[in-house]
Amino acid sequence: MDLNQLDKDLTEIIELRIKLSKKTYADPDYDDLEEQLHDLEDDFNETYGDGLEAELERIYDSLNSDNDVLLPSAYLANHYVPLLADARGIVSYEVKGKEGVPIESEQFDGQDVRIVLISNPARFVMQINGRSLKDLWRAR
Repeated sequence: MDLNQLDKDLTEIIELRIKLSKKTYADPDYDDLEEQLHDLEDDFNETYGDGLEAELERIYDSLNSDNDVLLPSAYLANHYVPLLADARGIVSYEVKGKEGVPIESEQFDGQDVRIVLISNPARFVMQINGRSLKDLWRAR
């Protein structure tokens, strides 16, 4: 898996999600942007699905979760907050609130535990009760 390309493709999806979230259904280009987003997500799943699903299997096993692993695009948040660019000009993101895919595990009984996919570096992050707490997997 080309990790640099993974970050680029994931960032493109995230930026398009941010752009789309600032539009209303009445905007003339909303439907085109939404279709473009779905195409990017489909391509992302096709290109990185097997590798990322294998990582998710390991994550679910370590968390003792019986949930089914979903397509990688399912773990994308609806809302990302861009952070300041680093010295190389690369923007990372954070996710606030209850985003991502909920999982069940006796380790976290009674808490809202979710896994969300974030870029730069590409990583699966565990959120508990709406707060990002731990990177479960990092591409670098």
